[in-house]
Amino acid sequence: MNATIFRSAINIAAIAGMYMSVAMLVPAFIDVYYGHPDSEVFFLSAFFTGGLSLATAAATRAGPPPFNKRMGFLVVNMLWLSASIIGSIPLWLSSMKLSYAQAFFESVSAISTTGSTVIVGLDHAPPGILMWRSLLHWLGGVGILALGLFIMPYLRVGGMSFFKLESSDTADKPFARIASYTRAFLAIYVAITLICAVTYAALGMSRFDALNHAMSTVATGGLSTHDASFGYFKSLPLLWAATFFMTLSSLPFSVLILFVVRGRIDAWRDPQIRVFLGYLVLFAIAASIFQRLQNGVSFHEALAHSFFTVSSILSTTGFVSDDYTKWGHFIVALAFVATFMGGCSGSTAGGLKAYRLIILFNFMRTGLYRLIYPDGIHAVRYGTMTVDADFQRTVFLFFLTYVSLSAIGAILLGLMGYDVLTAISAAATSLSNVGPGVTEAIGPAGTFAGFHDAALYLLSFLMLLGRLEILTVLVLLTPLFWKS
Repeated sequence: MNATIFRSAINIAAIAGMYMSVAMLVPAFIDVYYGHPDSEVFFLSAFFTGGLSLATAAATRAGPPPFNKRMGFLVVNMLWLSASIIGSIPLWLSSMKLSYAQAFFESVSAISTTGSTVIVGLDHAPPGILMWRSLLHWLGGVGILALGLFIMPYLRVGGMSFFKLESSDTADKPFARIASYTRAFLAIYVAITLICAVTYAALGMSRFDALNHAMSTVATGGLSTHDASFGYFKSLPLLWAATFFMTLSSLPFSVLILFVVRGRIDAWRDPQIRVFLGYLVLFAIAASIFQRLQNGVSFHEALAHSFFTVSSILSTTGFVSDDYTKWGHFIVALAFVATFMGGCSGSTAGGLKAYRLIILFNFMRTGLYRLIYPDGIHAVRYGTMTVDADFQRTVFLFFLTYVSLSAIGAILLGLMGYDVLTAISAAATSLSNVGPGVTEAIGPAGTFAGFHDAALYLLSFLMLLGRLEILTVLVLLTPLFWKS
């Protein structure tokens, strides 16, 4: 590994650390406003991390080397690991009395927009801590979009963004300059967050709850300010509003930019949008019918809760309105399948994502066609575009690795003493960045507070793996990566 590349990656992570130290002032002043002593924790954490980051940035300052794939992989991993460590500091030092493993897990869950939590008693938690979790969600969402739109397509490990597949005409990019594109996506991200917060407030949330839940919704994170999550508010209009914003945030962000900034209605023809919305509606209607027939719930209420729950799982947000594990075995099975599927590429959603499911389906269909017509030409397509062999291999490798890591994670949790269903569900929900599992212990009504430190570190690693598209992390574990 070139020392210059390593030093530059550290420098970039240190600069990001300075920004995070400034962000800590937001929950600090929130605690000051509400008169909570945890404000001192945030001020101290901001001073410590800011000073250390500034010193590190100054010590590693140098002319940047040419950006290449090796540096890209290293920078991405360093950014997310350092952000998770920095985010854990005020959680660890706060009055919540978390162990460091719990604080790190909570930070990773927030920054990766997973939404799992080890905290019990959110209704009485310090306001600064609640705001910090939501802010980590929101900042993590910005980082996820930046990765999906700009870095992952370059590294060829994910991010089927507009730049790679929406058009073969490079002149058809949303903007000619990346800087213009960045300003547009930040403006729209902020605008959607504000609109979501205003909507929540208009439908009955307090301003504090509305802002926190809006940041969590748009980032498809799922951390709430109440133990009962959206069930606390007992409002069907709020469920429909959250369903809309969760679904919107699961769509390709480049498509949103094209539609809002340039009025490009044709941008919505991206095949993954149709597939994602298709299985979302199918799952939600199936759950509604089951709820109506099996449990006698009114169809209107069943629709609201089912669409909210399915959208929350598929978007990998993780909000809950009710304990769906008690709705019936069919709903539990449906939720478990939805855990793996995810939203669209170029969004803050996790999971396998719709575009990979499309390519895998077309890959299998093409394979069957070749058995029938071995001399024919059968291309694997994504919409009207042909998917090249390299990208097919990347998608297939991701799928195999995804399934293998889910199994390995479940086996390791089983060896630590957890029952089979809890182990499988915990590994799957962490790798998919969903949040709640499908068992009583870690389901909609549960938390990860009962997991011991070794299990929390394992699940934190799985969350980071899932958020960074798995291969981005695993490539660092190969000896070839570190050779000069």
